[in-house]
Amino acid sequence: MKKWKSSVVVLAFLLIGCGGTQVDQDTRPESTPQASGSDASMQAEETTSEPPGLSTLVIDASKGEKVGVQVEIAEGPFEQMRGLMHRTALGEDRGMLFVYPDERMLSFWMKNTLIPLSIAYIDSKGRITDILDMKPLDDRAPHYVSSEPVKYALEVNQGFFEERGVKVGDRVEIPR
Repeated sequence: MKKWKSSVVVLAFLLIGCGGTQVDQDTRPESTPQASGSDASMQAEETTSEPPGLSTLVIDASKGEKVGVQVEIAEGPFEQMRGLMHRTALGEDRGMLFVYPDERMLSFWMKNTLIPLSIAYIDSKGRITDILDMKPLDDRAPHYVSSEPVKYALEVNQGFFEERGVKVGDRVEIPR
């Protein structure tokens, strides 16, 4: 009987250790319970595949180079309201693309957003109309406003566009 109980306990631990979902370090919200866990154990599980839910956006920069960004797409109202709130980090070539059904004037704020970000407003033809730097925790609304009606907004780490030579007027290939 003891041997049987020991086997059940071992099996239970194996199942617990193998279960659950893998969460990307770059996109996990701060409030996720694993955020306070050991980084060493998470780094041991590195993978070469892209996390699910990311799409590739390509910017044709002024210098003639193509700049790739792995983006989460925020299409629904809940995703757009939450944006990158409460996150403590964003990967180097990562961002969030906000997609709206039609062109409109857009304004963003940084309520509960801990990461310094840059935002590019993009019209329906894929042209960048504005690039603005946004301060963390800046909750004055409306604050970061597009200069004309746009259909998309792309948030990345502050300095991303400048470092890669991306400027107003450059074209963006929006993922479908």
